[in-house]
Amino acid sequence: MSFAPARRTGRTSGPDHARGAGRGYATAVAAYTLWGFSPAFWPLLAPAGALESLAHRVAWTLVGMVGVLTVVGRWSDLRGLPPRTWMLITAGSVLIAANWGAFIWAATHGQVVDSSLGYYATPLVSVLLAVVVLRERLRLAQWVAIGLAVAAVVVLTVGTGRLPWITIVLALSFGTYGLVKKQVPLDPIPGLTAEGFLLGPLAIVFLVGLQIAGIGTFAGHGVGHALLLAAAGPITALPLLLFAAGAKRLTLATLGVLQYINPTLQFLYGVVVDGEPMPASRWVGVALVWAALLLFTGDALRRRPVREQLAPR
Repeated sequence: MSFAPARRTGRTSGPDHARGAGRGYATAVAAYTLWGFSPAFWPLLAPAGALESLAHRVAWTLVGMVGVLTVVGRWSDLRGLPPRTWMLITAGSVLIAANWGAFIWAATHGQVVDSSLGYYATPLVSVLLAVVVLRERLRLAQWVAIGLAVAAVVVLTVGTGRLPWITIVLALSFGTYGLVKKQVPLDPIPGLTAEGFLLGPLAIVFLVGLQIAGIGTFAGHGVGHALLLAAAGPITALPLLLFAAGAKRLTLATLGVLQYINPTLQFLYGVVVDGEPMPASRWVGVALVWAALLLFTGDALRRRPVREQLAPR
């Protein structure tokens, strides 16, 4: 998950700035690494299914973020928000819940490679949404990159005999979520807490209903299982907080390159640890996605003014 970092004015240099950049790299890399290895966590929640795991993730993330927001004293950020902002927050909460749910399903059903391709393709979806929604114009290199991504979906569909819906859902939901978040005037901590207030109560009611119906797994499967379910909150919140800390100290160009740590680790996990099958068509699809990203990233870095690349945030 990513948020646009707040831009600071002015220029700084010297040891303090170097230390700040170093901390930014450390926290951003830590966040992306935790996200990259997160597919290893969700199968541990069995016998809880993907939907129950998602509900616990939403509920315990809300609990954790309420605590964080209290510690940092940012409750005032949520007061007096206009209806339009709450509508955007609602849309964002639905989109991120869909993204979380699809990812948990992929992690527990041997589809981690498809999920990694979804996060690889997210920047390309974001650019395409900028054309459709914001009426921006794309450069030739960007159009070619998007064309390569579409070709990858076609190759994967034909080669495997099924539409890579996990890839599509993750890319579309996360790309649209990023577009919505850009319109919300909240920092990551109060923003995620606000999203939790909208979905958290529904998740809690759902979990209580599961327990009453006798099909919930929180009780009756041991303390260890209950603690793992509760850990879904910190597992979600910690990398978000680390990312927020890193994003304040690094440029968008740097974050744009570092973000590929996450899907790369996911891809390696799916192939090496899960042992997912990799027929030739799947390798071709992966190669097309990587080619699209190299073209897209290279064009973005080449076009970005030097001053914007170096400006501290």
